Amino acid sequence: MKVFTTVEGLRAELTEVRRAGLTIEFVPTMGALHEGHLRLIQRARRDGGVVVVSIFVNPTQFGESEDFETYPRDLDADLALAGGLGVGMVFAPAAVEMYPGGEVRTTVDPGPLGGILEGAHRPGHFTGVATVCAKLFSIVGPDRVYVGRKDAQQVAVLKQMVNDLNLAVELVACPTVREEDGLAMSSRNRRLSPDQRREAPAIFEALQAASAAARARESSADALLGACRAVLDRHPSVRVQYLELVDQQTFEPVDRVPPDALLVIAAQLGSVRLIDNTIVGTAERPEREGVV
Repeated sequence: MKVFTTVEGLRAELTEVRRAGLTIEFVPTMGALHEGHLRLIQRARRDGGVVVVSIFVNPTQFGESEDFETYPRDLDADLALAGGLGVGMVFAPAAVEMYPGGEVRTTVDPGPLGGILEGAHRPGHFTGVATVCAKLFSIVGPDRVYVGRKDAQQVAVLKQMVNDLNLAVELVACPTVREEDGLAMSSRNRRLSPDQRREAPAIFEALQAASAAARARESSADALLGACRAVLDRHPSVRVQYLELVDQQTFEPVDRVPPDALLVIAAQLGSVRLIDNTIVGTAERPEREGVV
């Protein structure tokens, strides 16, 4: 496995990959790799070619009051995990390499989709995400990019960016990976205290309650959200920031349950913020990975 910290070095190596007729399979991460990331890498390897993983904690997607400084970082552990899975290259740049001069003059505006739900609670977040991903896609030039469905709104933003800017890349969205008790895997989970970790599965329990109501032919958004809140009311330490039933394409709230509606939640446990989602509706089915 080769590790690169400069754009020039990575691009030179990837030029040789293309000359050899190999595809480039790209997994962008902010490090602190966990089983969810590893599943993305394994999925990328199944498509053949050379797997490239980026490890970059992107400062432009964090707000002033967010956890950029405390976001978990362990590059040596990440490299050991990536190497063990047969990753061909890791791109681990410093911030000055990605943002020369320390400022960003050109950004990608995700439009209305970037200003609701996550975007409303984290102003500028999706501009930072879209901008850094546009830069990474340009640097790496991947054939396919692998992302997790836990960050559903982020997946939608990236899909919109790829379509609107005619980027020659396929986005492969992979199912959320969960702990045995249902908690969606996240790098932030390691910051939960033991008490908070015991409470955190209530988020998934609430989503499951809504799914059960939908399978019982309940079609009212209010009823499904009520089923969620009935669970969360038993866990006051889980402070909900938003809980909505939305259209998967626009992320606008819906009143009735259409096929493939998405139930999305963000909640705070102490200083740790977690997000999750599940598909509900008449076409509810197990999550499948696939091009979006």
